[in-house]
Amino acid sequence: MRFGIALFALSAVAIATVWAWLGAPIVMPNAPLGPGERLYCISYSPFRAGQSPADPTTHIDARQIEDDLTRLAKLTDCVRTYSLALGVDQVPAIAKRHGLKVMLGIWLSTEPDKTRSEIETGIRLAKEYPDVIRALVVGNEVLLRGEMSALDLANTIRAIKAQVSVPVTYADVWEFWLRNAPLASAVDFVTIHILPYWEDFPIAARDAASHVSSIRQRVAQAFPGKEIMIGEVGWPSFGRMRDGARPSPANQALVVQDVLAIAKRDNFRVNVIEAFDEPWKRVQEGTVGAHWGLLDAYDRDFKFQWGKPVSNHPLWIWQAFGGIVFAGVIFGAAAVSVRRREMTTTWIAVGVTATVAGIMIGWTLANVPFESFGLGGWVRSAALAVVAFVAPPAAAAAMAGDVRLPRLSEIIGPLAYRLNKPLPLLLGLTIAALLVLAVQVALGLVFDPRYRDFPFAPFTCAVVPLFLHSLTARRPVGARGTAELTGAATLVLSAIYIALNETFANWQSLWLCGAFIALAIILVRVRGGRS
Repeated sequence: MRFGIALFALSAVAIATVWAWLGAPIVMPNAPLGPGERLYCISYSPFRAGQSPADPTTHIDARQIEDDLTRLAKLTDCVRTYSLALGVDQVPAIAKRHGLKVMLGIWLSTEPDKTRSEIETGIRLAKEYPDVIRALVVGNEVLLRGEMSALDLANTIRAIKAQVSVPVTYADVWEFWLRNAPLASAVDFVTIHILPYWEDFPIAARDAASHVSSIRQRVAQAFPGKEIMIGEVGWPSFGRMRDGARPSPANQALVVQDVLAIAKRDNFRVNVIEAFDEPWKRVQEGTVGAHWGLLDAYDRDFKFQWGKPVSNHPLWIWQAFGGIVFAGVIFGAAAVSVRRREMTTTWIAVGVTATVAGIMIGWTLANVPFESFGLGGWVRSAALAVVAFVAPPAAAAAMAGDVRLPRLSEIIGPLAYRLNKPLPLLLGLTIAALLVLAVQVALGLVFDPRYRDFPFAPFTCAVVPLFLHSLTARRPVGARGTAELTGAATLVLSAIYIALNETFANWQSLWLCGAFIALAIILVRVRGGRS
């Protein structure tokens, strides 16, 4: 017992140490903006939680825009909008009261009536607020979406340009400008989007600014005599990794500040994407799509300060404290279930379980609100959290009490063969739930991976204790189950594909794949009962 207490103390120290390391503020480069200096421009969409431009019944109240622009006036000289429907056309008038300029977006699409309305409204506002509107952005990524030919787009731009006195441009991903070079003759300046995270070959945060600079120079060489403005550049603060490109608060702060520093050095204009996080984008782009804002979607506050250190886990003290308490629960579950005479190896396994679970449980809970969207997303996240809470103490109790891991047939098979003792039943239900969740996540990442997250924290929390149990328990006897073998094969094959598809630079993917393989080993080692 003394050995167990000593291990608990060691586990508590390890949990606190790891969380202190994870939560330590990361030093940022020198502030790219001087005292009183503001951004040249920033993308702004007024849609808050529960609002979406995809809902035609939405109408943004002027007071909501007023509140947003009051906050943004402290950060930027200008806002870039993308459309004029649903109340967004109120932005120029409100921006004028706050001393802000506007890059006014006119949304072009395959719907003629909506496009006509956008064009008419944009021309009217350009004539009414020529001192506010820096430029009309006629169309946003229309070529990328394949909704208009380059020729029709150029004709539309020229027709609008003939009716207004403000500069006119078009905005698209840099590659589509290079593919449609003649379009440059229709605009006053070229507006390109460079998003290192979304490149076909994603760029890591540390290399993002140099990538932006090189791409801008490449486009400038293709269009001599034309100003090249970066119309979108930024980095997400949360979401799944793509290759080595990891969304995080610190990486967002680093990329934005590095790009601004290069823009100041090389004297080119930059519009940062974006002002506020936009929850409505989760429908289209998953977790990562909703977290590009420099300000939070809910409290509407800035996520970081120029030049100041940034923590990726600012609540790490509470996560460490909760993890230590959870580790105590795990050791307690083992202590009250002791049946073995020789406990040294078991206590070590319990100690590893408590340490891993104590670290991962705080990470699991922190990710739930970010990674859950819609009823299905919340159900899955809640189920993973429950399994992450149940598996460690249950496995610790089973290791100490010499209780074997049951087969699925003993949980959902014929009544005559089902288990009725609480601990084996709980273990079996945990394994069954874990298998269902793992297969669902794994197949999703195989067949539709682009916007899916890697829930490595809850799977680690749940799988490691069961894996240690399968290694330290007495050698199992009896037959292996067909369901277990099928599930194991599915997970191993999926893990191999996911790891190769996501590349070895993506540690989130590799970590989750490791959890899948560990779960497969658990399933293969489970024996006994009927198939």
